[in-house]
Amino acid sequence: MKELFELRGPLDPKKGIILAIIGVILLVGLWTLGAEMLSKNVITQIDYQSDAELSSIADRSYYDNDSLLIAEYDDLEKLNDEELSEYGLYKNKVYPLLPSPIKVIESFPELNSKDDLIGNTFFSIKLNVFGYLIAIGISIPLGFLLGLVPLFRGMFSKVFDSFRFIPLTAVTGIFIMWLGLGSEMKMLFLAFGIMVYLVPVVVQRIDEVDNVYLRTVFTLGANSWQTIRTVYIPYVFSKIIDDIRVLTAISWTYITIAEMLNKGGGIGELIWMAKRQSRIDKAFAILIVIVVIGVLQDRLFVFLDGILFPHKKLNKGKLH
Repeated sequence: MKELFELRGPLDPKKGIILAIIGVILLVGLWTLGAEMLSKNVITQIDYQSDAELSSIADRSYYDNDSLLIAEYDDLEKLNDEELSEYGLYKNKVYPLLPSPIKVIESFPELNSKDDLIGNTFFSIKLNVFGYLIAIGISIPLGFLLGLVPLFRGMFSKVFDSFRFIPLTAVTGIFIMWLGLGSEMKMLFLAFGIMVYLVPVVVQRIDEVDNVYLRTVFTLGANSWQTIRTVYIPYVFSKIIDDIRVLTAISWTYITIAEMLNKGGGIGELIWMAKRQSRIDKAFAILIVIVVIGVLQDRLFVFLDGILFPHKKLNKGKLH
């Protein structure tokens, strides 16, 4: 038990799995407790009553903790379900601020049948993949140019560093004016959002290359291109895959922003529709889908990292 509180202490894989399960159970329990504490009991109209006296009751909802309606709610609360049904009313519990986990799970079939959750999810994944390919295809060569050539570093490095302070939500209007509201705009907006972080990171990774490697290849008589090919590219690529892996989480923020701009499909549009419908259970369900996709993407990058750069695992093993 003591090792669980040791600073940066090793964690047995089996214990790690058990602790992860316990953590999930605790979080779901706290989520359920919070949802129930914030829930409201409500008596809601089933249909409109023709009787004038009853219609004044049936055309609104009555909450157990609404001070303006508490007296009328108390009167209605005394009625049983059969008596309420005679007035066109029924008892229900609503979750206006935090949906219960059960409500979120129950919303998935509706999302799939009415909102094409699977189709919209794959649409967002496509935007993510193409946006990343564009960003990586531009950022890595540009980062090498800025990191290796003093002329370009002096002229443009500080400019690219300053791009990180641009609020990307503020430039959506510019992208719309340039490219319209189609998928092309969304992919390039996503690519731009990744590039402003990735280019400076590539430059930083180039600066981190140890001089001992450079002196070694210089001693062996390597020219500039051979130095780039044998030292800079292997080192930077082995590090940059971790940086790209971290940026996948940020990319989903940009995707939802872009997809909320028009009805072109995608997870962002589903979240916007859920907001307009006041369906917080649907919004939480969509967020869970994004989290699951993000975890799978993260595992994919870990898998690719192990295949492309197996020496990293060997080095970790030596450290332990």
